[in-house]
Amino acid sequence: QVQLVESGGGLAQPGGSLRLSCAASGSGFSITSMGWSRQAPGKERELVATITTGGITNYADSVKGRFTISRDNAKNTVYLQMNNLKPEDTAVYYCNARITSGQRYWGQGTQVTVSS
Repeated sequence: QVQLVESGGGLAQPGGSLRLSCAASGSGFSITSMGWSRQAPGKERELVATITTGGITNYADSVKGRFTISRDNAKNTVYLQMNNLKPEDTAVYYCNARITSGQRYWGQGTQVTVSS
């Protein structure tokens, strides 16, 4: 069983920055990839960014050049640095982790609101 705990959400002004963190805990697993998705009111959940153990990253077109995903493998922690935030980035952000069995786990979500 993998538990994911997110932190770092909140309110930011347009053009501002926030940094999200997600720490995985538990035992008896090996994480292969971690990432972030988001869900805005009335919309489907969408992929934001992913990163493999080897550091290969993937981003949604809407966040390329503004968001950076990074990972501390020793701490089983993934980060999402969000710069130049826009109102359309407002959503609940969910951390996820995939383990070697292929099973994916999700965090509880953290709210990000971008508004002046």
